[in-house]
Amino acid sequence: MKIFIDQQDDWPNFHWKSGELVNVLSEARNLQGRLVGKMESLGFELRNEASLDTLTLDVLKSSEIEGEFLNPDQVRSSIKAYNDFIVCPPR
Repeated sequence: MKIFIDQQDDWPNFHWKSGELVNVLSEARNLQGRLVGKMESLGFELRNEASLDTLTLDVLKSSEIEGEFLNPDQVRSSIKAYNDFIVCPPR
């Protein structure tokens, strides 16, 4: 069984049935909106912390797909340092 999209025989030509995706994508968009609403109700610090956690998990899981296992604390620290630099660049 071919799990990853780039393993498909016709990669990178995509084919899909819109009718089968509409309901799933609509539900995902609805849930996304609800999540954004909940995030906005959090305080600024808590919202930033949740975003940092999400980005950290995204990097860790993406690297695991490639067979590379990173240190979660180092990834979190790097993302936080990069984010701090973007938000408050040195003068």
